Amino acid sequence: MKAVILAAGEGKRMRPLTYERPKVMLPIAGKPIIEHLLEEVKEAGIDDLIFVVGYHDETIRTYFGKGEGWGINIEYVTQKAQLGTADALRRTEGLVEDSFLLLNGDVIVHAADIRNVITDDITLGVIEVEKPEDYGVVATEGERITKIHEKMKEPPSNLINAGVYLLNERIFEALSRTTKSRRGEFELTDSLQMLIEDHNNVFWKRIEHWIDVSYPWDLLAANERLIDSILPVDRGNREENVWTKGRVAIGEGTVIKAGSYIEGPVVIGEDCEIGPNSYIRPHTSIGDKCHIGSAVEVKGSIIMDGTKIPHLSYVGDSVIGSRCNLGAGTKIANLRFDDMQVKAKGLDTGRRKLGAIISDGVKTGINACIDAGTVIGNNTIVGPGAFASGYIKEHSRLL
Repeated sequence: MKAVILAAGEGKRMRPLTYERPKVMLPIAGKPIIEHLLEEVKEAGIDDLIFVVGYHDETIRTYFGKGEGWGINIEYVTQKAQLGTADALRRTEGLVEDSFLLLNGDVIVHAADIRNVITDDITLGVIEVEKPEDYGVVATEGERITKIHEKMKEPPSNLINAGVYLLNERIFEALSRTTKSRRGEFELTDSLQMLIEDHNNVFWKRIEHWIDVSYPWDLLAANERLIDSILPVDRGNREENVWTKGRVAIGEGTVIKAGSYIEGPVVIGEDCEIGPNSYIRPHTSIGDKCHIGSAVEVKGSIIMDGTKIPHLSYVGDSVIGSRCNLGAGTKIANLRFDDMQVKAKGLDTGRRKLGAIISDGVKTGINACIDAGTVIGNNTIVGPGAFASGYIKEHSRLL
């Protein structure tokens, strides 16, 4: 059996973090979202995968190659224009067998859930959520699905489509008849609804473990869940008087300098320089080739590849993109004075503690201050002593 993974979209709600990469390549607990999913698919016993790629597809192709590093085989299909999930799946016709798995590349499910969806007929994985209005909701009758609803203000149930499917050749005939939805896309759920209305059985299975990330701040919650299960490993080099506590994974070529204290769970990538006298607090994920310097404190954050936070700075509950450079004394607030939930881009994030969402190539000067919930676009400069707040578009100059 083969598994098709949909990975062609940008993930517009993730902007500005997706200007240079597709959503599926955003890192959580030291790995891209799609790599976590790939590993679960392999554990479920499937090692032939088809990636449907499109937006910034080179990042996926370069990272995974043909799958040799994971002991699997990966084929690629290109969806040049992101016209919806039905259009994406249509491009795999002739490449899959009678029965095959289909998974959205931006969700993470466990291998046991994947195995549970593998049945004798078309089956959808569903999960119960608190806010079903944000998703496509399914109506059921016994073991069968009777209706797949679009997003609606008052959904009839809390069961949603989890983006995990067992499909067969019948889906391609329905895909050929699928027209554009009100959103201007060819949607797989419309194709499945056609099958239901043509009196085909479409079954459902409950998904127990599911991680979905829609907005940049969702990466932090996902990181907190996944990083708790990391395996402690130390491939780096430690100077004297370095302390670690709990689960800590340190990549090859990384140097931890004297006086640093790392409180797990923490993931640190390869070829990093940490310290001296740095404090890395729990649920922090640091990418490759990063520098976290003297008297810097990082807490509950995701720091992407090549970013430097060299002196006397504080970063809490934040997502920092790649190739950023935070000047000495940069401080990121992560809590409102009134203790209310933090808003970002005009949206309630549902988080009492949230720092900043900073995209790639951002630079700050000495003693810059960044307010809780601030979103900063690519290649922006926040000058010395400046105060950043709200939504700051890419290539801005705040001096």
